[in-house]
Amino acid sequence: MFLKRFHSVQDGRVTISALQASQFAKEVAGDFNPIHDPDARRFCVPGDLLFAVVLSRFGLSQNMTFRFRSLVGDGVELLFRENGDDSIEVCDDNGKVYLEVTRSGELTRDEQFIEDFTRCYVAASGKNFPHTLKPLMESNGVMFNPDRPMVMYESMSLSLDTVDASSPELELSNADLEAAGKRGNVTLEYLLKADGKPVGDVTKRLVLSGLRPYCPEAMAEVIEEFYRLKARGADYGSEIASS
Repeated sequence: MFLKRFHSVQDGRVTISALQASQFAKEVAGDFNPIHDPDARRFCVPGDLLFAVVLSRFGLSQNMTFRFRSLVGDGVELLFRENGDDSIEVCDDNGKVYLEVTRSGELTRDEQFIEDFTRCYVAASGKNFPHTLKPLMESNGVMFNPDRPMVMYESMSLSLDTVDASSPELELSNADLEAAGKRGNVTLEYLLKADGKPVGDVTKRLVLSGLRPYCPEAMAEVIEEFYRLKARGADYGSEIASS
């Protein structure tokens, strides 16, 4: 599967290097959140990559909820294990839990559909900022810390009418931001379509940190930096492809 170069497996344990995580964020998800840069002080593995590895190892169920409990750092040895038929846990040898997954309904292990679904699911992350979050913050009169823009997953869930479909795509149907002090709770709701027809719903819940009054000038600088990083990422990807 396409995920092989974004993680390593040895003795039943999965490890994800900072470089692998950063490449997945930029190349697959189109996510240029600084927290996924290899040299970031608070580096963490993208939640979307953990999500993708879970699906590749255990299949896609009609109903799934992913709850992120802790941030995964560079090279942490992870155990992906099933707890019965209805739950999956990602933890380390010390018992620290990073991700909890509950699932129910019909299960598919069709590799092509899982890859197509994974790609469309994580690609939505590349549209979070600035496309969705910028106008959402602006309309609520708040923004994250422009010097350290932190956007992290709290949970993701999906509910499918069928797991026998093709050409999946996500369409944003609703976006909401609730400010609670310096924390912002964002809910993004999507309609999942396959072959152009509705086949389910997807919800992502994000957390914004360091909320403060919205400043157009500061936001403009953040957006400029975002596109600078995106352009640099595209150039890097071209270098890899031609090497």
